[in-house]
Amino acid sequence: MTDLHVPATATGARSILITGCSSGIGASAARLLRGRNWRVFPTARTDADVAELKAQGFEAFRLDYENEASIHDALGEVLARSGGRLDALFNNGAYAVPCALEDLPTDAMRQLFQANFFGWHTLTRQVVPVMRAQGAGRIVQCSSILGFIAMKYRGAYTASKFALEAYSDTLRHELAGTGIHVVLIEPGPIDTRFTANAMANFHRWIGAEGLAASAHRAAYERRLKRMENGEPGRFKLPPEAVVDQLIQAIESPRPKARYRTTVPTKVMTVLKRLLSTRALDRMLINAADKEE
Repeated sequence: MTDLHVPATATGARSILITGCSSGIGASAARLLRGRNWRVFPTARTDADVAELKAQGFEAFRLDYENEASIHDALGEVLARSGGRLDALFNNGAYAVPCALEDLPTDAMRQLFQANFFGWHTLTRQVVPVMRAQGAGRIVQCSSILGFIAMKYRGAYTASKFALEAYSDTLRHELAGTGIHVVLIEPGPIDTRFTANAMANFHRWIGAEGLAASAHRAAYERRLKRMENGEPGRFKLPPEAVVDQLIQAIESPRPKARYRTTVPTKVMTVLKRLLSTRALDRMLINAADKEE
């Protein structure tokens, strides 16, 4: 694979900042890129996870998208160590509150957007001037199949990913000709802790009282039982499948604007183009109902 055509840092390795590295996609990306002569700066939300990354030999820092000070501090530390250069940023790490929109408190939506979208903007807009000054760079956004397809009980997460898709397309237009490439990766189901975290968020924001009062109670109970037993794994891929496309996004001399991971993402890309809104709605509603 062709390497990124930008100068290396003083250590001889290109530098990348990766968020959400406590587990899953971020952890796999940090580990695999270090083996490809990248100087990896992984981040995580908690001090305990940062300590674990440091124990693995990484130059790791705390970065919580919901805490702007941590974003400023983490990037400052990275640039101080890299001589002011950053070759790539991988925005990664988001969560869901799996419930109907009518049951979702506004505070829950606001907090989710801070973690899934606004924090990404805070970090990205600080990175752009660095890459603009050096005349090159890659900004890679971990989106989702739910960044272009909506499904029942995923509205908050889907809204944040739809916003990320529009944001990234706009940023790509605005940075054309600067040497900075903006890339979206759109995974389908990936084998991570996403489902377990989503369940915890349901109990946090909806809870037993909200469950009992909801018009969607029966659907929630079926979905919670299924989630407790483990999400179906027919189309799930390991996190490394996303990292394979991240490598293309940061090392190819001409990266694609979008990389689609897993069979469902690729199939839905075609169906959204071919089907009417009514037909697509019917198919997606039926698919969601079958999950229950």
